Amino acid sequence: MAETTSTAIDARAEQAAPVGPPPKSSTRRELATGLSFLAPNILGVLVFVIFPVVFSLGMAFTNWDLTQQNMFKPEASVEFTGLDNLIELTTENRVGDVNADGQTVGLWEAISSSRFLRFFGNTLFFMMGIPLAVGGSLIAAILLSQDTRAGGGRNHAWLIGGGVLLSSCVLLAALGIGASAMVLLVVGTGCGILLMGLAGGLTFYRTVFYTPHFVTGVATFVLWKNLYSKQTGPINNTLQPILDGVSGMVAAVPPGVARSLHFLGYALLLGLFWKLLAILRRMHRDGDLGRIATALSVALLCLPFLAAGLWYATAPTAWILLAAAGTIAIAQTAMALRGGDRFPSTAMEGLGSGLVLSIFAMVGMFILLGLSAVAWYLPGLVEGEVVDGVVVDAPGLEAPSWLNGYHYAKPALMFMGIWGAIGSNNMLLYLAGLSNVPGELYEAADIDGATPLSRFWNVTWPQLAPTTFFIFVMSTIGGLQGGFEAARVMTQGGPAGSTTTLSYFIYQEGFETGRLGFASAVAWVLFLLIFAVTLFNWKFGNKYVD
Repeated sequence: MAETTSTAIDARAEQAAPVGPPPKSSTRRELATGLSFLAPNILGVLVFVIFPVVFSLGMAFTNWDLTQQNMFKPEASVEFTGLDNLIELTTENRVGDVNADGQTVGLWEAISSSRFLRFFGNTLFFMMGIPLAVGGSLIAAILLSQDTRAGGGRNHAWLIGGGVLLSSCVLLAALGIGASAMVLLVVGTGCGILLMGLAGGLTFYRTVFYTPHFVTGVATFVLWKNLYSKQTGPINNTLQPILDGVSGMVAAVPPGVARSLHFLGYALLLGLFWKLLAILRRMHRDGDLGRIATALSVALLCLPFLAAGLWYATAPTAWILLAAAGTIAIAQTAMALRGGDRFPSTAMEGLGSGLVLSIFAMVGMFILLGLSAVAWYLPGLVEGEVVDGVVVDAPGLEAPSWLNGYHYAKPALMFMGIWGAIGSNNMLLYLAGLSNVPGELYEAADIDGATPLSRFWNVTWPQLAPTTFFIFVMSTIGGLQGGFEAARVMTQGGPAGSTTTLSYFIYQEGFETGRLGFASAVAWVLFLLIFAVTLFNWKFGNKYVD
């Protein structure tokens, strides 16, 4: 009874106690305690992030040059120059000035003199490897999602035995043809990876593919620099015997036969163009691609043909390619107009999917265009060039000097970047995306009798479209920012600036020449480019990707 009375008294006391906000002094004390814990981080962000960003924005409109304004030249001062730095980005030689030849500088000469535009072109060239890297990551993810143990048990043992037999045959064949030690090393490494993967399963393969991503960057660049060595590099030691064989084959046939490969490449390029336009036409007819999205996708596919007309290597025969491509475009347009639209769609419907498909295809078309150009000049390269009895180019094909050749340095760094990007986080994102594809869709495709290619194109690819678009946009942002480490370690931006990207250009202007004002202007222009790509992703990433 006493216990019940005490409980009732406590309950009435609690009800009688005033309920309200805590005292202001207690709230202020808690706020001060929380801010004291956050103060180091807040102070670090203000000092090392916010202040430098705002300060660099102000520097972009000044002539601050450490070689002119420093403690040894007190008479010089930093001056506000307005938009002069931004103007210099596009036209370093002003229109109307007199050049070294005593001629007046025209608009085109002023624009072509801009180092910013030239190095921006280098950056875009390196970014052409993004579709190849993304496609390689997708292929790697598909392969790494398969069962490599054949169900386990006896089947797995037979699979390992078959791998040992295959590796033995390949090594014996390499020894039988007198392969060099470097070729044997490469073949042996490949066979070893095959056998260890069959024994260890997907865990081993996934580790091997992901290894380049977490290996220290500088160490990787130094390794590739040695691989690309002209005299002692394994790449040239492996490539030179192949080039010798190609030289013998080309020399043994008439030049017209070898140059026919040039037109074969054109035929493949035009066939691919026809197929891609047909795909875009069907997507538009079925309501998967809007009118504006279709027009933008087609415009990207036309870029290789426009480049063929401007590129000196394809100029002699470019008119054939341009005429054929125009005929194909007119034919596909007529078929689209005659077929009409089965299902209505908005103008921007499917823009993401159309652009991703066109960009992937565009890179492949550029590769075909380049190989066609090589085929046209191949007989002349094999024969060599003699001028007034002096051998200018020795006969035969020679392995290039990858990092010292103006035309080879960019492809060399691009190939290295593709190698490192295939097994990066993109592969992990694709692995996660593949695991989320509903199995019922594959079962329905099997019931309909779909082939593996049809399963991929109609089931896997549409389900991975959002992942692909996200990877592509993030890769584009990284491509605009990247290129510094490889250029700094391997080529120092050379030869003749052929591997200098915008990020390395900022480093050169800011830390090598001391032009802090101009370097800040370049950095802010780069920021605006990246911001524009981010806005594009925000606008179209989730809305127009199937």
